[in-house]
Amino acid sequence: MREKNGLQTVIRYLSDGIVLIALAWLVVYCFLSQVTISGHSMEPRLSSGNLVLVDTLRYKLLPPRRMDIVAFRRSDNTENVKRVIGLPGEIVVIQSGHIYIDGVLLDRPEISDIALPGIAQNPVELSEDEYFLIGDNTDSSEDSRFENVGNVRRSQIYGRLWLRVLPLSRLELL
Repeated sequence: MREKNGLQTVIRYLSDGIVLIALAWLVVYCFLSQVTISGHSMEPRLSSGNLVLVDTLRYKLLPPRRMDIVAFRRSDNTENVKRVIGLPGEIVVIQSGHIYIDGVLLDRPEISDIALPGIAQNPVELSEDEYFLIGDNTDSSEDSRFENVGNVRRSQIYGRLWLRVLPLSRLELL
């Protein structure tokens, strides 16, 4: 009788484990994607080779917020990762190495001083579905300051970076 209870307990734990693994896989498969960081544009926060999970559900329900790190598809269909700086309807300008949103200084330590303002040396007005994205390491970032990226439409942004998975020594929520 005791053997039967022990076997039932083992079977119950195994079935619970299988159900949990299946649910975790379902959540990851349906609501998350992964991106491997390429390049140095998001350093020091994210480095080349980091593997991150992207929350693809959030932006189906809510719009991106300022300072979110997002994954988006450029017009040439390549995936990219940058930080949201300008929101729809705002005016972005870069002067003397600093970002101004609607004339107000955006003072954020995440973003390095900007040596090259690009198209944002003149005011850039965002339409109702456009965002201005920039890399944290502005000297090494191809972002909304440049014509080949430009303002990013809402439909191009597919998720918010959520969790750095690799390297394991730097595992963290973003």
